[in-house]
Formats: sequence, structure tokens, C-alpha cells
Amino acid sequence: MKLRDIAFIIVFSLSIVFSQYEKVEFKPNPSKQVDFGDLGAGPYKNLVIRNAMVLPGHGGPATGPYDILVTGNVISKLQRHDPNKPGRMKGDRVIEGDNLFVMPGMLNLHLHLRNKKLPLDYIFYMQLATGVTSIGPAEERRVQNILGAERNNEIISPRLFPLYGWGSKTEFKEDFLMDPKNADQVAKKMIRNGVRQVYLNNLCWNPTMFGAAAKAIEKAGGITAVHIQPSSTSQVNALDAARLGVTMIVHHYGYAESALNRQVMNYPVDYNYLDENIRFREAAQVWIEAGENPETRHRLLNDIADSLVHYGVTMQPNRATYEANRDIVRAHGLPWHEKYTHQALWEMHLPDPDAHASFQYNWTSLDEYRWHYMYDLWGDLIYEFNKRGGRVAYGTDDNYQWSTGGFGNIRELQLVLESGMHPLEVLRSATYNSAQTILEPKLGMIQKGYIADILVVDGSPAENFRYLYPFGAINMDPKTEKMYRTKGILHTIKDGVVFENANLMREVERIVKESKKNAGPDIVTEPFK
Repeated sequence: MKLRDIAFIIVFSLSIVFSQYEKVEFKPNPSKQVDFGDLGAGPYKNLVIRNAMVLPGHGGPATGPYDILVTGNVISKLQRHDPNKPGRMKGDRVIEGDNLFVMPGMLNLHLHLRNKKLPLDYIFYMQLATGVTSIGPAEERRVQNILGAERNNEIISPRLFPLYGWGSKTEFKEDFLMDPKNADQVAKKMIRNGVRQVYLNNLCWNPTMFGAAAKAIEKAGGITAVHIQPSSTSQVNALDAARLGVTMIVHHYGYAESALNRQVMNYPVDYNYLDENIRFREAAQVWIEAGENPETRHRLLNDIADSLVHYGVTMQPNRATYEANRDIVRAHGLPWHEKYTHQALWEMHLPDPDAHASFQYNWTSLDEYRWHYMYDLWGDLIYEFNKRGGRVAYGTDDNYQWSTGGFGNIRELQLVLESGMHPLEVLRSATYNSAQTILEPKLGMIQKGYIADILVVDGSPAENFRYLYPFGAINMDPKTEKMYRTKGILHTIKDGVVFENANLMREVERIVKESKKNAGPDIVTEPFK
């Protein structure tokens, strides 16, 4: 059943109201099997993945080969593969895993659904086909009427852990919400009404309220995150946010500012926060300010890194969504745009001073240098934070800023790898670490007793993250010296439901083709038509 076919569903039961706070439910004995035609089916009473190498997800190396038994949505058994053993696993469905690898599904804790011009089918298919089985959608209102359908596998969708602002799902007035004495009452009601992730972006100007909200949500059983507002780093920078108790810091904001020899960055006299062209230029420049001074650079990569680890904050970098700032022409010309980038995304991010994240006009080579410098120093901070025992989680923050949702999932892994982390650590950030962050301890690993969110991959992602792309990677057969492409993720298994990723991408292509029917030249494409 497609999303547009269930638009009439009215969510009214309390179980759905509370659905996002409840932990993922174990269903080892499925009462029914869903059938999405050639796109997917499941869960099965007994699903067997036979003779596959296993990347466990917690940072350990590959092991195996194993036979894996999935009953319903639960990984019930892993046993060493022995082709001569008489009691080989049997199942309602068997996936032959010869020369294949399995790893846990990834958890993309932060992405955007934008508006209704961008179909949810398109977003969800792209996420699943590129290995993401759980998402944190920022536009929570777009998914409120499908939360129950997702949990019951009535639609093709990753797991949904929506992002909410402070006070969401309550009827409290602003004055009440902004009184720290009321924080516990607000937090309890939010969590009771199904909230899991709470973003504190709009409280950055008020450290007292920020800290009260962060502590109250944690006490009530949820988690908090913050996109530190560049306009308010004089009040809450990254170090402040960690000390005040936020669970997770997203993006790159507030770190360099924490290391400066003063409490504000060197804003130009013509700085206007609402002018994104200036805002994003200066967002990189502050890293140069911190990095070129040996004193502040040392402070950033040592004292600040140590303090962030000490306070227990999680770092969610979101590097893919900003990469276009390093080379905008490269971003415009990525090979998948024509076939897989929805026209609504393309049009949303054409240069426009009145549109969010469409600021790459008057974007100079010096601006791109600033962002290259910033990525290098930011990567050094991620490395030092991880080395000291800090938890790095995973999120892409697309769609889109020229990072097409789905493909950005793999690019995020590659860009975090640039920090110097080991490939297994990077994969752990997207699986085990993110599951721990979102308070789902039975997601993010291939282990007996865990939920069956599994990727079946042609090649080891620990060897090459590009094996996760739907179009795979180009390899050479050493015997014949002929080139071939790997096949990407053959199956994404979410909650025991097995998806046929090649067919999901066929549907994505169809949706995109339809979206481009009346598209004409624009400022980006016109010279090349």
C-alpha cells in the first residue's frame, strides 16, 4: 500500500498517540505478512540468510560466514555456516548469502521531509534503498497520520522517530513553556504524548531555560538535541550546551566559538543573521579564526574535546549536507541528479536569497577555501572527540542543499571517514551508536535477540562505503582484468520485512521522471542544455 493510498486513515487510538515513546516491539510470531508486490514482503515465520559474512555493528570486524535465522522481526539464531551439516536452517524464505555481507540497518537521526511537493514515497524508498531503516524526520507534522501504519508495516517506510520542538504535543502557552519551574511538567506531558526526540534550537538564547528543558526531558525519559543558533552562541555554544545537559549536538555550530578568546565570534559589521549568504560564509570563517591561532586551536582539539566527552554529549556531525559549500559546481553536476533527484528538491535549492539553504550566489573560490579549511579542522575535532571516548552518532540533515537524500547517507559515511576515524568506527556511528542515542538498545547490531533491521550487501562496507550505493562500486576482476559493478544493497530488511532494493530504485526513477515532465532550463542547467 502506498502512502497516497492511505491518506484517508485517521489516527485515533491511544496506542498510536503513544507509539513513538514506546520501544520497538518484538514480534517473533507474526500474525500476518504484508505484501508490497515486487517491492517487498514479510515478516516471515522463518527467514534464513545463509552463508553470509557478518559485520556486527558495534565496531567489531567481519566474522563468519553465518547462517542467520529471523523469526518475525527478531534475529533468533546465528550459527556458523557448514554446507555439509545435515541440520541446515530451513525457512519460508531463504536468501543465499554467498559472497555477501550483512550489517545492521543504519539510523539516520536527522533528515528533512520538506513540503508536500516532495512525495514521502520518494524519500522513504531512497532511505531504505541506501541502507537506512530508521529516520528522525524534522517535519514531524508530515508523518503524524502514518505513525501507526509504519509501526504495523502497512506502508513502505523506515522507522519514524520524529523531531519535536520544546512544548510540542502540549497545550501550554508560551509564558508557561518559558518558565524553568514548569520544565518538568512540560517534559512529562510531551513524553506521555509520544515524543522521543526534542530539539532545543529555539532556546539557545536563554541558557537557564535551555538547561531546565534538557534536564527535564532526560528525567522524563526522552533525549534532546540542538542545532546551536549562530545568532546566540554568545549565550549557548557547544561547550555550554554540553554542560547544560543536552543529549546531542548536531551540525558544526558552536564548537569553534567555544575555543575563542572571547565570547562572540568576529561578526562583520554588515552581518545579518537572516542573510544566509553571509551567515554561511561566516560559519566557516569562525573555524579559520579558531584554527589559525595556535592557542585556540590547541584549546579546541584538547580542552574542548575533553570537556565534551566529560559532559557525555553525543556529536552528530551532518557533513554531507554542507559539502556543496566546498565545491558548488561539483555538487551541481553529480551524476545521479537527472535520474534520481526530484525536481521539487532541485527547484527548492536554486540560488535564492529568500529560500532556506539556497545561498550559493556570489559564492567565491575563497568561500570554498573557507569551507575546505573548516571541514579539515572540524574533522580533527571529530577525531579527537572519538579518540577520547566520545560518542559520534549519524544523521545527514538532507533533503537537500545539493545532497540528494539517500545518496547523502553514503556520502556522510565517507565524510566522517575523512576525520581519521576507522571505517568500522564510522559504521558503528550509523548503527550501534545511533541506536544507543535514540534509546533503542535492541537496534543497531546483528546479534541474537536483536530486531531484524538488516542490510544484505554485495561486498563489505568496511572495505568500501560505495558498496552501499544502489549502483555499487566499480571493481576489476583480477583474473580477467575486466571491470564490473557491484550490486549495492540487494535487500534492506526492516522489522523483518524484506525489500527488493533494485525495484525500490525503479520506483524512485519513475517518480523523478514524472516530476521533471515540465521542467525547463534554470540558472544552473542553462549553459549545459
